[in-house]
Amino acid sequence: MSGTTTAAARLRSAADGANRWVVLVVLCLSLLVVALDATVLHVAVPSLTEDLRPSATGLLWIVDAYPLVCASLLILFGTLGDRVGRRRVLLLGYGLFGAASLLAVSADTPAVLIAARALLGVGGAMIMPATLSILRQVFPDRRERALAIGVWTAVAAVGAATGPVVGGFLVQHFWWGSVFLINIPLMAVILPLGRWLLPESRGSQDGPWDVLGALMAAAGVLGVVLGVKRLGGGAALLDPVALVPLALGLALLILFVRRQKRRTHPLIDISMFARPAFSTAVGCIVLAMLALVGLQLIAVQYLQLVLGLSPLETGLRLLPLTFAAMAAGATGSYTLRRLGPRRMVGWGFVLTASSVLLLTSMGHHDRPALLTGAFVLLGFGLQTTLFGAYESMLSDAPAERAGGAAAIGETSYQLGAGLGIALLGSVMNAAYAPGLASLRDQGVPARAGAEASHSLGEAYQVAAELGGPLGDLLRSTARHAFVGGLHITLFVSAGLLLLGALAALRLPRAMECPPKEFCSEADTTPEAGAGADEPRVPAPAPPERPARRVTLPARREPAEATGSGRAAH
Repeated sequence: MSGTTTAAARLRSAADGANRWVVLVVLCLSLLVVALDATVLHVAVPSLTEDLRPSATGLLWIVDAYPLVCASLLILFGTLGDRVGRRRVLLLGYGLFGAASLLAVSADTPAVLIAARALLGVGGAMIMPATLSILRQVFPDRRERALAIGVWTAVAAVGAATGPVVGGFLVQHFWWGSVFLINIPLMAVILPLGRWLLPESRGSQDGPWDVLGALMAAAGVLGVVLGVKRLGGGAALLDPVALVPLALGLALLILFVRRQKRRTHPLIDISMFARPAFSTAVGCIVLAMLALVGLQLIAVQYLQLVLGLSPLETGLRLLPLTFAAMAAGATGSYTLRRLGPRRMVGWGFVLTASSVLLLTSMGHHDRPALLTGAFVLLGFGLQTTLFGAYESMLSDAPAERAGGAAAIGETSYQLGAGLGIALLGSVMNAAYAPGLASLRDQGVPARAGAEASHSLGEAYQVAAELGGPLGDLLRSTARHAFVGGLHITLFVSAGLLLLGALAALRLPRAMECPPKEFCSEADTTPEAGAGADEPRVPAPAPPERPARRVTLPARREPAEATGSGRAAH
Protein backbone atom coordinates (compact mmCIF):
# COMPACT_ATOMS: atom_id res chain seq x y z
CA MET A 1 0.00 0.00 0.00
CA SER A 2 1.17 3.56 -0.65
CA GLY A 3 0.43 7.10 0.46
CA THR A 4 0.33 8.77 3.85
CA THR A 5 -3.32 9.82 3.91
CA THR A 6 -5.80 7.80 5.92
CA ALA A 7 -8.42 5.67 4.18
CA ALA A 8 -11.21 7.84 5.55
CA ALA A 9 -9.64 11.00 4.12
CA ARG A 10 -9.10 9.32 0.77
CA LEU A 11 -12.73 8.24 0.61
CA ARG A 12 -13.91 11.70 1.58
CA SER A 13 -11.79 13.22 -1.19
CA ALA A 14 -13.12 10.67 -3.68
CA ALA A 15 -16.71 11.39 -2.71
CA ASP A 16 -16.14 15.09 -3.33
CA GLY A 17 -15.16 14.27 -6.91
CA ALA A 18 -18.56 12.83 -7.80
CA ASN A 19 -22.11 13.91 -7.35
CA ARG A 20 -22.80 11.47 -4.54
CA TRP A 21 -26.39 12.64 -4.17
CA VAL A 22 -27.17 11.70 -7.76
CA VAL A 23 -25.60 8.31 -7.06
CA LEU A 24 -27.83 8.02 -3.99
CA VAL A 25 -30.91 8.61 -6.16
CA VAL A 26 -29.95 5.74 -8.46
CA LEU A 27 -29.24 3.47 -5.50
CA CYS A 28 -32.58 4.34 -3.97
CA LEU A 29 -34.33 3.44 -7.22
CA SER A 30 -32.65 0.04 -6.98
CA LEU A 31 -33.91 -0.34 -3.43
CA LEU A 32 -37.40 0.71 -4.50
CA VAL A 33 -37.57 -2.17 -6.98
CA VAL A 34 -36.48 -4.74 -4.38
CA ALA A 35 -38.76 -3.35 -1.65
CA LEU A 36 -41.70 -3.20 -4.03
CA ASP A 37 -41.33 -6.86 -4.95
CA ALA A 38 -41.10 -7.86 -1.29
CA THR A 39 -44.58 -6.49 -0.50
CA VAL A 40 -46.51 -6.36 -3.76
CA LEU A 41 -47.44 -10.05 -3.55
CA HIS A 42 -48.99 -9.86 -0.06
CA VAL A 43 -52.37 -8.50 -1.12
CA ALA A 44 -52.46 -11.00 -3.99
CA VAL A 45 -52.24 -14.05 -1.68
CA PRO A 46 -56.01 -14.72 -1.49
CA SER A 47 -56.43 -14.36 -5.26
CA LEU A 48 -53.35 -16.50 -5.90
CA THR A 49 -54.62 -19.17 -3.50
CA GLU A 50 -57.94 -19.35 -5.29
CA ASP A 51 -56.30 -19.70 -8.70
CA LEU A 52 -53.30 -22.00 -8.10
CA ARG A 53 -54.68 -23.81 -5.00
CA PRO A 54 -51.29 -24.26 -3.28
CA SER A 55 -51.01 -26.16 -0.03
CA ALA A 56 -50.36 -24.24 3.18
CA THR A 57 -46.66 -25.10 2.94
CA GLY A 58 -46.61 -24.20 -0.75
CA LEU A 59 -48.18 -20.84 -0.01
CA LEU A 60 -45.52 -20.13 2.61
CA TRP A 61 -42.83 -21.03 0.08
CA ILE A 62 -44.35 -18.77 -2.57
CA VAL A 63 -44.09 -15.81 -0.20
CA ASP A 64 -40.93 -16.98 1.55
CA ALA A 65 -38.72 -18.18 -1.32
CA TYR A 66 -37.68 -14.66 -2.29
CA PRO A 67 -36.28 -13.48 1.07
CA LEU A 68 -34.76 -16.85 1.99
CA VAL A 69 -32.88 -17.37 -1.27
CA CYS A 70 -31.80 -13.75 -1.16
CA ALA A 71 -30.50 -14.14 2.40
CA SER A 72 -28.54 -17.29 1.59
CA LEU A 73 -26.68 -15.71 -1.35
CA LEU A 74 -25.86 -12.26 0.02
CA ILE A 75 -22.40 -13.22 1.28
CA LEU A 76 -21.60 -14.98 -2.00
CA PHE A 77 -22.57 -12.09 -4.27
CA GLY A 78 -21.39 -9.41 -1.86
CA THR A 79 -17.86 -10.81 -1.81
CA LEU A 80 -17.98 -11.57 -5.53
CA GLY A 81 -18.78 -7.91 -6.19
CA ASP A 82 -15.72 -6.96 -4.16
CA ARG A 83 -13.63 -8.96 -6.65
CA VAL A 84 -15.15 -8.45 -10.09
CA GLY A 85 -16.84 -5.08 -9.54
CA ARG A 86 -20.02 -4.24 -7.69
CA ARG A 87 -21.46 -2.27 -10.58
CA ARG A 88 -21.03 -5.27 -12.84
CA VAL A 89 -22.81 -7.60 -10.40
CA LEU A 90 -25.51 -4.98 -9.88
CA LEU A 91 -26.30 -4.72 -13.59
CA LEU A 92 -26.42 -8.52 -13.93
CA GLY A 93 -28.84 -8.56 -11.00
CA TYR A 94 -31.09 -6.10 -12.79
CA GLY A 95 -31.23 -8.37 -15.84
CA LEU A 96 -31.98 -11.49 -13.81
CA PHE A 97 -34.65 -9.67 -11.84
CA GLY A 98 -36.45 -8.72 -15.04
CA ALA A 99 -36.21 -12.25 -16.48
CA ALA A 100 -37.52 -13.82 -13.26
CA SER A 101 -40.45 -11.39 -13.29
CA LEU A 102 -41.40 -12.60 -16.77
CA LEU A 103 -41.34 -16.19 -15.51
CA ALA A 104 -43.54 -15.28 -12.52
CA VAL A 105 -46.08 -13.59 -14.79
CA SER A 106 -46.48 -16.76 -16.84
CA ALA A 107 -46.55 -19.19 -13.88
CA ASP A 108 -49.48 -21.62 -13.99
CA THR A 109 -48.49 -23.92 -11.11
CA PRO A 110 -47.24 -23.27 -7.55
CA ALA A 111 -43.90 -24.93 -8.40
CA VAL A 112 -43.22 -22.55 -11.29
CA LEU A 113 -44.13 -19.54 -9.17
CA ILE A 114 -41.87 -20.73 -6.35
CA ALA A 115 -39.01 -21.12 -8.84
CA ALA A 116 -39.63 -17.63 -10.20
CA ARG A 117 -39.64 -16.17 -6.69
CA ALA A 118 -36.37 -17.99 -5.97
CA LEU A 119 -34.79 -16.46 -9.08
CA LEU A 120 -36.03 -13.06 -7.94
CA GLY A 121 -34.20 -13.77 -4.69
CA VAL A 122 -31.00 -14.46 -6.62
CA GLY A 123 -31.40 -11.15 -8.44
CA GLY A 124 -32.08 -9.35 -5.17
CA ALA A 125 -28.95 -10.87 -3.63
CA MET A 126 -26.93 -9.46 -6.53
CA ILE A 127 -28.52 -6.01 -6.29
CA MET A 128 -28.56 -5.19 -2.58
CA PRO A 129 -24.94 -5.69 -1.46
CA ALA A 130 -23.64 -3.90 -4.55
CA THR A 131 -25.83 -0.83 -4.04
CA LEU A 132 -24.90 -0.47 -0.38
CA SER A 133 -21.22 -0.93 -1.11
CA ILE A 134 -21.40 2.12 -3.34
CA LEU A 135 -23.41 4.06 -0.76
CA ARG A 136 -20.87 3.25 1.95
CA GLN A 137 -18.11 4.44 -0.36
CA VAL A 138 -19.53 7.77 -1.44
CA PHE A 139 -20.64 8.73 2.11
CA PRO A 140 -17.59 8.21 4.38
CA ASP A 141 -18.62 11.06 6.69
CA ARG A 142 -20.76 9.56 9.46
CA ARG A 143 -23.12 12.52 9.64
CA GLU A 144 -23.79 12.46 5.89
CA ARG A 145 -23.94 8.67 5.93
CA ALA A 146 -26.62 8.79 8.62
CA LEU A 147 -28.60 11.21 6.47
CA ALA A 148 -28.16 8.93 3.44
CA ILE A 149 -29.33 5.96 5.50
CA GLY A 150 -32.38 7.99 6.51
CA VAL A 151 -33.19 8.66 2.87
CA TRP A 152 -32.56 5.00 2.13
CA THR A 153 -34.97 3.77 4.80
CA ALA A 154 -37.58 6.32 3.73
CA VAL A 155 -37.41 4.98 0.18
CA ALA A 156 -37.77 1.45 1.53
CA ALA A 157 -40.94 2.56 3.27
CA VAL A 158 -42.16 4.16 0.03
CA GLY A 159 -41.64 0.82 -1.70
CA ALA A 160 -43.50 -0.98 1.06
CA ALA A 161 -46.32 1.56 0.81
CA THR A 162 -46.48 1.43 -2.96
CA GLY A 163 -46.38 -2.35 -3.12
CA PRO A 164 -49.72 -3.13 -1.43
CA VAL A 165 -51.53 -0.23 -3.12
CA VAL A 166 -50.24 -0.99 -6.62
CA GLY A 167 -50.66 -4.70 -6.03
CA GLY A 168 -54.20 -4.22 -4.77
CA PHE A 169 -55.10 -2.08 -7.77
CA LEU A 170 -53.67 -4.61 -10.23
CA VAL A 171 -55.30 -7.62 -8.57
CA GLN A 172 -58.66 -5.88 -8.41
CA HIS A 173 -58.61 -4.86 -12.09
CA PHE A 174 -56.53 -7.62 -13.70
CA TRP A 175 -55.14 -10.86 -12.19
CA TRP A 176 -52.56 -11.77 -9.56
CA GLY A 177 -49.75 -12.26 -12.11
CA SER A 178 -49.92 -8.60 -13.05
CA VAL A 179 -48.17 -7.68 -9.78
CA PHE A 180 -44.92 -8.89 -11.35
CA LEU A 181 -45.37 -6.92 -14.56
CA ILE A 182 -44.39 -3.67 -12.82
CA ASN A 183 -40.82 -4.99 -12.38
CA ILE A 184 -40.22 -5.19 -16.13
CA PRO A 185 -40.55 -1.47 -17.06
CA LEU A 186 -38.67 -0.53 -13.88
CA MET A 187 -35.77 -2.77 -14.88
CA ALA A 188 -35.90 -1.42 -18.43
CA VAL A 189 -35.36 2.09 -17.04
CA ILE A 190 -32.92 1.46 -14.21
CA LEU A 191 -30.53 -0.87 -16.05
CA PRO A 192 -29.32 1.68 -18.64
CA LEU A 193 -29.50 4.46 -16.04
CA GLY A 194 -27.27 2.52 -13.66
CA ARG A 195 -24.87 1.58 -16.46
CA TRP A 196 -24.50 5.26 -17.34
CA LEU A 197 -24.36 6.91 -13.89
CA LEU A 198 -22.96 4.46 -11.35
CA PRO A 199 -19.21 4.30 -10.74
CA GLU A 200 -17.45 0.96 -10.73
CA SER A 201 -16.37 -0.11 -7.27
CA ARG A 202 -14.16 -2.89 -5.95
CA GLY A 203 -12.98 -3.88 -2.51
CA SER A 204 -9.66 -5.19 -1.32
CA GLN A 205 -7.92 -7.61 -3.68
CA ASP A 206 -5.83 -9.24 -0.94
CA GLY A 207 -5.91 -13.03 -0.98
CA PRO A 208 -8.09 -15.41 -3.02
CA TRP A 209 -11.87 -15.30 -2.98
CA ASP A 210 -13.14 -18.11 -0.74
CA VAL A 211 -15.61 -19.74 -3.13
CA LEU A 212 -16.03 -22.83 -0.94
CA GLY A 213 -16.74 -20.69 2.10
CA ALA A 214 -19.38 -18.68 0.23
CA LEU A 215 -21.13 -21.88 -0.90
CA MET A 216 -20.96 -23.31 2.62
CA ALA A 217 -22.61 -20.18 4.03
CA ALA A 218 -25.36 -20.26 1.39
CA ALA A 219 -26.13 -23.95 1.91
CA GLY A 220 -25.98 -23.58 5.69
CA VAL A 221 -28.49 -20.73 5.80
CA LEU A 222 -30.86 -22.57 3.47
CA GLY A 223 -30.62 -25.77 5.50
CA VAL A 224 -31.38 -24.07 8.80
CA VAL A 225 -34.32 -22.14 7.41
CA LEU A 226 -35.71 -25.20 5.62
CA GLY A 227 -35.59 -27.18 8.87
CA VAL A 228 -37.32 -24.37 10.78
CA LYS A 229 -40.01 -24.10 8.12
CA ARG A 230 -40.75 -27.82 8.25
CA LEU A 231 -40.90 -27.76 12.03
CA GLY A 232 -43.34 -24.88 11.73
CA GLY A 233 -45.37 -26.90 9.23
CA GLY A 234 -46.11 -29.53 11.88
CA ALA A 235 -43.14 -31.88 11.63
CA ALA A 236 -41.83 -33.36 14.87
CA LEU A 237 -38.42 -32.27 16.13
CA LEU A 238 -36.95 -35.72 15.41
CA ASP A 239 -38.72 -36.09 12.07
CA PRO A 240 -35.99 -36.58 9.41
CA VAL A 241 -37.85 -34.19 7.11
CA ALA A 242 -37.04 -31.35 9.51
CA LEU A 243 -34.07 -32.72 11.44
CA VAL A 244 -31.82 -33.57 8.49
CA PRO A 245 -31.76 -30.13 6.78
CA LEU A 246 -31.61 -28.36 10.14
CA ALA A 247 -28.66 -30.46 11.34
CA LEU A 248 -26.82 -30.17 8.01
CA GLY A 249 -27.39 -26.44 7.91
CA LEU A 250 -26.08 -25.91 11.44
CA ALA A 251 -23.08 -28.14 10.73
CA LEU A 252 -22.22 -26.18 7.58
CA LEU A 253 -22.51 -22.86 9.39
CA ILE A 254 -20.25 -24.12 12.21
CA LEU A 255 -17.69 -25.31 9.65
CA PHE A 256 -18.01 -21.96 7.87
CA VAL A 257 -17.24 -20.06 11.07
CA ARG A 258 -14.24 -22.27 11.84
CA ARG A 259 -12.98 -21.87 8.29
CA GLN A 260 -13.24 -18.07 8.47
CA LYS A 261 -11.32 -18.01 11.75
CA ARG A 262 -8.43 -19.96 10.20
CA ARG A 263 -8.14 -18.04 6.94
CA THR A 264 -5.77 -15.12 6.53
CA HIS A 265 -8.26 -13.35 4.25
CA PRO A 266 -11.73 -14.45 5.39
CA LEU A 267 -15.00 -13.58 3.70
CA ILE A 268 -16.42 -12.49 7.05
CA ASP A 269 -14.41 -11.32 10.04
CA ILE A 270 -16.00 -13.43 12.78
CA SER A 271 -14.18 -11.44 15.47
CA MET A 272 -16.62 -8.56 14.85
CA PHE A 273 -19.24 -10.53 16.80
CA ALA A 274 -17.08 -10.14 19.89
CA ARG A 275 -17.91 -6.43 19.81
CA PRO A 276 -21.08 -6.03 21.97
CA ALA A 277 -22.54 -3.20 19.90
CA PHE A 278 -22.10 -5.09 16.63
CA SER A 279 -23.55 -8.42 17.77
CA THR A 280 -26.42 -6.69 19.59
CA ALA A 281 -27.33 -4.62 16.55
CA VAL A 282 -27.42 -7.74 14.36
CA GLY A 283 -29.71 -9.49 16.85
CA CYS A 284 -32.00 -6.46 16.99
CA ILE A 285 -32.31 -6.43 13.19
CA VAL A 286 -33.35 -10.08 13.16
CA LEU A 287 -35.95 -9.59 15.89
CA ALA A 288 -37.39 -6.44 14.30
CA MET A 289 -37.78 -8.03 10.88
CA LEU A 290 -39.14 -11.23 12.37
CA ALA A 291 -41.99 -9.24 13.88
CA LEU A 292 -42.61 -6.89 10.96
CA VAL A 293 -42.87 -9.25 7.98
CA GLY A 294 -44.80 -12.00 9.73
CA LEU A 295 -47.30 -9.52 11.15
CA GLN A 296 -47.72 -7.77 7.82
CA LEU A 297 -48.63 -11.01 6.05
CA ILE A 298 -51.12 -11.98 8.75
CA ALA A 299 -52.59 -8.46 8.80
CA VAL A 300 -53.29 -8.66 5.07
CA GLN A 301 -55.20 -11.92 5.54
CA TYR A 302 -57.16 -10.40 8.43
CA LEU A 303 -58.14 -7.31 6.44
CA GLN A 304 -59.25 -9.28 3.39
CA LEU A 305 -60.67 -12.50 4.81
CA VAL A 306 -62.11 -11.36 8.14
CA LEU A 307 -63.10 -7.76 7.41
CA GLY A 308 -63.88 -8.47 3.76
CA LEU A 309 -61.86 -5.59 2.28
CA SER A 310 -60.84 -5.62 -1.37
CA PRO A 311 -57.12 -5.88 -2.27
CA LEU A 312 -57.02 -2.15 -3.07
CA GLU A 313 -58.74 -1.24 0.20
CA THR A 314 -56.27 -3.50 2.02
CA GLY A 315 -53.33 -1.67 0.46
CA LEU A 316 -54.81 1.69 1.45
CA ARG A 317 -55.32 0.51 5.03
CA LEU A 318 -51.60 -0.32 5.25
CA LEU A 319 -50.53 3.15 4.10
CA PRO A 320 -50.41 4.63 7.64
CA LEU A 321 -47.86 1.97 8.64
CA THR A 322 -45.57 2.67 5.72
CA PHE A 323 -45.94 6.46 5.84
CA ALA A 324 -45.02 6.37 9.53
CA ALA A 325 -41.97 4.30 8.59
CA MET A 326 -41.07 6.95 6.01
CA ALA A 327 -41.25 9.63 8.69
CA ALA A 328 -39.04 7.59 11.01
CA GLY A 329 -36.47 7.12 8.27
CA ALA A 330 -36.46 10.79 7.30
CA THR A 331 -35.93 11.90 10.92
CA GLY A 332 -33.67 9.00 11.92
CA SER A 333 -30.40 10.92 11.70
CA TYR A 334 -31.69 13.66 14.05
CA THR A 335 -33.22 11.12 16.45
CA LEU A 336 -30.00 9.13 16.64
CA ARG A 337 -27.93 12.20 17.47
CA ARG A 338 -30.36 13.32 20.17
CA LEU A 339 -31.12 9.97 21.82
CA GLY A 340 -28.12 7.79 21.04
CA PRO A 341 -28.27 4.18 19.78
CA ARG A 342 -29.31 2.57 23.07
CA ARG A 343 -32.40 4.65 23.71
CA MET A 344 -33.34 4.91 20.04
CA VAL A 345 -33.37 1.15 19.46
CA GLY A 346 -34.75 0.25 22.91
CA TRP A 347 -37.65 2.68 22.87
CA GLY A 348 -38.33 1.76 19.25
CA PHE A 349 -38.87 -1.83 20.35
CA VAL A 350 -41.08 -0.76 23.25
CA LEU A 351 -43.21 1.44 20.99
CA THR A 352 -43.59 -1.41 18.52
CA ALA A 353 -44.55 -3.91 21.22
CA SER A 354 -47.16 -1.47 22.51
CA SER A 355 -48.69 -1.15 19.06
CA VAL A 356 -48.79 -4.93 18.67
CA LEU A 357 -50.59 -5.31 22.00
CA LEU A 358 -53.03 -2.61 20.88
CA LEU A 359 -53.82 -4.72 17.83
CA THR A 360 -55.10 -7.52 20.09
CA SER A 361 -58.26 -5.40 20.42
CA MET A 362 -59.10 -6.29 16.83
CA GLY A 363 -62.13 -8.54 16.48
CA HIS A 364 -64.66 -9.61 13.89
CA HIS A 365 -65.76 -6.06 13.11
CA ASP A 366 -63.90 -3.22 11.46
CA ARG A 367 -62.39 -0.56 13.75
CA PRO A 368 -60.62 1.85 11.39
CA ALA A 369 -59.42 4.32 14.04
CA LEU A 370 -57.85 1.55 16.14
CA LEU A 371 -56.11 -0.02 13.15
CA THR A 372 -54.82 3.31 11.88
CA GLY A 373 -53.38 4.32 15.25
CA ALA A 374 -51.77 0.93 15.81
CA PHE A 375 -50.28 0.84 12.31
CA VAL A 376 -48.79 4.33 12.75
CA LEU A 377 -47.10 3.29 16.00
CA LEU A 378 -45.97 0.01 14.48
CA GLY A 379 -44.39 1.58 11.42
CA PHE A 380 -42.66 4.40 13.30
CA GLY A 381 -41.38 2.13 16.08
CA LEU A 382 -39.98 -0.59 13.84
CA GLN A 383 -38.31 1.78 11.39
CA THR A 384 -36.74 3.69 14.28
CA THR A 385 -35.38 0.41 15.63
CA LEU A 386 -34.00 -0.69 12.27
CA PHE A 387 -32.38 2.67 11.57
CA GLY A 388 -30.57 2.78 14.92
CA ALA A 389 -29.46 -0.84 14.69
CA TYR A 390 -28.11 -0.58 11.14
CA GLU A 391 -26.25 2.67 11.72
CA SER A 392 -24.71 1.37 14.94
CA MET A 393 -23.66 -1.90 13.31
CA LEU A 394 -21.91 -0.26 10.35
CA SER A 395 -20.25 2.42 12.46
CA ASP A 396 -19.02 -0.04 15.10
CA ALA A 397 -17.32 -2.26 12.53
CA PRO A 398 -13.75 -1.34 11.56
CA ALA A 399 -13.62 0.59 8.30
CA GLU A 400 -11.49 -2.07 6.62
CA ARG A 401 -14.19 -4.67 7.47
CA ALA A 402 -17.20 -2.62 6.39
CA GLY A 403 -17.94 -4.97 3.50
CA GLY A 404 -18.27 -8.02 5.70
CA ALA A 405 -20.26 -6.06 8.28
CA ALA A 406 -22.75 -4.87 5.69
CA ALA A 407 -23.13 -8.39 4.28
CA ILE A 408 -23.91 -9.67 7.78
CA GLY A 409 -26.48 -6.91 8.28
CA GLU A 410 -28.18 -7.65 4.98
CA THR A 411 -28.23 -11.37 5.69
CA SER A 412 -29.70 -10.83 9.14
CA TYR A 413 -32.37 -8.55 7.65
CA GLN A 414 -33.46 -11.05 5.02
CA LEU A 415 -33.12 -14.03 7.35
CA GLY A 416 -35.23 -12.27 9.96
CA ALA A 417 -37.88 -11.56 7.32
CA GLY A 418 -37.96 -15.18 6.17
CA LEU A 419 -37.98 -16.63 9.67
CA GLY A 420 -40.68 -14.16 10.67
CA ILE A 421 -43.04 -15.52 8.04
CA ALA A 422 -42.14 -19.10 8.96
CA LEU A 423 -42.28 -18.67 12.75
CA LEU A 424 -45.29 -16.40 13.14
CA GLY A 425 -47.06 -18.24 10.32
CA SER A 426 -46.45 -21.49 12.16
CA VAL A 427 -47.69 -20.02 15.44
CA MET A 428 -50.77 -18.81 13.62
CA ASN A 429 -51.44 -22.21 12.06
CA ALA A 430 -50.89 -24.01 15.36
CA ALA A 431 -53.35 -21.69 17.12
CA TYR A 432 -55.90 -21.73 14.28
CA ALA A 433 -56.29 -25.46 13.58
CA PRO A 434 -57.53 -26.56 17.05
CA GLY A 435 -60.39 -24.10 16.78
CA LEU A 436 -61.94 -26.27 14.06
CA ALA A 437 -61.79 -29.52 16.04
CA SER A 438 -65.43 -29.23 17.13
CA LEU A 439 -66.76 -29.20 13.55
CA ARG A 440 -66.87 -33.00 13.30
CA ASP A 441 -69.22 -33.21 16.29
CA GLN A 442 -71.55 -30.72 14.61
CA GLY A 443 -71.96 -32.74 11.42
CA VAL A 444 -69.25 -31.28 9.19
CA PRO A 445 -67.51 -34.07 7.19
CA ALA A 446 -64.07 -34.97 8.50
CA ARG A 447 -62.45 -34.35 5.10
CA ALA A 448 -63.93 -30.86 4.89
CA GLY A 449 -62.77 -30.03 8.41
CA ALA A 450 -59.24 -31.27 7.66
CA GLU A 451 -58.97 -29.15 4.52
CA ALA A 452 -60.39 -26.11 6.30
CA SER A 453 -57.74 -26.41 9.05
CA HIS A 454 -54.96 -25.54 6.58
CA SER A 455 -55.84 -21.86 6.26
CA LEU A 456 -58.76 -19.46 6.48
CA GLY A 457 -58.79 -18.96 2.71
CA GLU A 458 -59.10 -22.70 2.15
CA ALA A 459 -61.81 -22.88 4.81
CA TYR A 460 -63.87 -20.32 2.89
CA GLN A 461 -63.50 -22.38 -0.29
CA VAL A 462 -64.61 -25.58 1.49
CA ALA A 463 -67.54 -23.72 3.07
CA ALA A 464 -68.66 -22.51 -0.37
CA GLU A 465 -68.57 -26.07 -1.69
CA LEU A 466 -70.59 -27.40 1.27
CA GLY A 467 -73.18 -24.64 1.13
CA GLY A 468 -76.26 -24.48 3.33
CA PRO A 469 -76.16 -24.43 7.14
CA LEU A 470 -73.01 -26.58 7.33
CA GLY A 471 -71.17 -24.19 5.04
CA ASP A 472 -72.23 -21.22 7.14
CA LEU A 473 -71.16 -23.05 10.31
CA LEU A 474 -67.76 -23.89 8.85
CA ARG A 475 -67.21 -20.33 7.68
CA SER A 476 -68.18 -18.80 11.03
CA THR A 477 -66.12 -21.28 13.07
CA ALA A 478 -63.04 -20.77 10.91
CA ARG A 479 -63.40 -17.01 11.15
CA HIS A 480 -63.53 -17.11 14.95
CA ALA A 481 -60.58 -19.54 15.07
CA PHE A 482 -58.51 -17.22 12.89
CA VAL A 483 -59.15 -14.19 15.09
CA GLY A 484 -58.24 -16.20 18.19
CA GLY A 485 -55.05 -17.43 16.55
CA LEU A 486 -54.23 -13.88 15.50
CA HIS A 487 -54.39 -12.70 19.11
CA ILE A 488 -52.03 -15.47 20.25
CA THR A 489 -49.62 -14.62 17.43
CA LEU A 490 -49.66 -10.95 18.44
CA PHE A 491 -48.78 -11.81 22.05
CA VAL A 492 -45.86 -13.95 20.87
CA SER A 493 -44.64 -11.12 18.64
CA ALA A 494 -44.88 -8.58 21.47
CA GLY A 495 -42.80 -10.86 23.69
CA LEU A 496 -40.07 -11.08 21.06
CA LEU A 497 -40.06 -7.31 20.67
CA LEU A 498 -39.67 -6.76 24.40
CA LEU A 499 -36.71 -9.16 24.36
CA GLY A 500 -35.23 -6.91 21.71
CA ALA A 501 -35.70 -3.89 23.99
CA LEU A 502 -33.73 -5.65 26.72
CA ALA A 503 -30.99 -6.61 24.27
CA ALA A 504 -30.68 -2.97 23.17
CA LEU A 505 -29.29 -2.11 26.62
CA ARG A 506 -25.93 -3.41 25.35
CA LEU A 507 -25.72 -0.72 22.68
CA PRO A 508 -23.67 2.47 23.22
CA ARG A 509 -25.38 5.25 25.10
CA ALA A 510 -24.29 8.01 22.70
CA MET A 511 -23.45 8.31 19.03
CA GLU A 512 -19.67 8.42 18.93
CA CYS A 513 -17.54 9.13 15.88
CA PRO A 514 -14.21 7.40 15.31
CA PRO A 515 -11.22 9.61 14.56
CA LYS A 516 -11.27 11.13 11.07
CA GLU A 517 -15.07 11.05 10.89
CA PHE A 518 -17.42 13.95 11.51
CA CYS A 519 -20.50 14.25 13.67
CA SER A 520 -22.71 17.21 14.42
CA GLU A 521 -22.40 19.33 17.50
CA ALA A 522 -25.06 17.17 19.15
CA ASP A 523 -22.48 14.39 19.45
CA THR A 524 -20.45 16.36 21.99
CA THR A 525 -23.06 15.65 24.65
CA PRO A 526 -21.28 14.76 27.92
CA GLU A 527 -21.22 11.17 29.03
CA ALA A 528 -23.26 10.15 32.02
CA GLY A 529 -21.64 11.52 35.13
CA ALA A 530 -19.77 14.32 33.37
CA GLY A 531 -20.42 17.94 34.09
CA ALA A 532 -23.31 19.42 32.19
CA ASP A 533 -21.21 22.33 30.96
CA GLU A 534 -18.16 20.29 30.03
CA PRO A 535 -18.14 19.22 26.39
CA ARG A 536 -16.72 15.82 25.61
CA VAL A 537 -13.15 16.04 24.38
CA PRO A 538 -12.60 13.90 21.29
CA ALA A 539 -10.16 11.08 21.75
CA PRO A 540 -6.75 11.73 20.20
CA ALA A 541 -6.41 10.31 16.73
CA PRO A 542 -4.25 7.20 16.45
CA PRO A 543 -1.17 7.27 14.26
CA GLU A 544 -2.12 7.42 10.62
CA ARG A 545 -1.68 4.24 8.67
CA PRO A 546 -1.01 4.03 4.97
CA ALA A 547 -4.03 2.97 3.00
CA ARG A 548 -4.86 1.92 -0.51
CA ARG A 549 -5.42 4.71 -2.94
CA VAL A 550 -9.17 5.12 -3.47
CA THR A 551 -10.74 7.13 -6.27
CA LEU A 552 -14.35 7.61 -7.25
CA PRO A 553 -14.78 9.20 -10.67
CA ALA A 554 -18.17 10.41 -11.78
CA ARG A 555 -18.61 7.64 -14.34
CA ARG A 556 -17.28 4.13 -14.68
CA GLU A 557 -13.54 4.01 -14.02
CA PRO A 558 -12.60 1.44 -11.32
CA ALA A 559 -12.39 2.62 -7.74
CA GLU A 560 -11.78 0.83 -4.47
CA ALA A 561 -14.26 0.93 -1.66
CA THR A 562 -14.58 -0.01 1.94
CA GLY A 563 -17.90 -1.76 2.25
CA SER A 564 -20.58 -3.93 0.80
CA GLY A 565 -24.01 -4.83 2.00
CA ARG A 566 -26.96 -2.78 3.07
CA ALA A 567 -27.29 -0.16 5.77
CA ALA A 568 -31.04 -0.21 6.11
CA HIS A 569 -34.05 -1.39 4.22
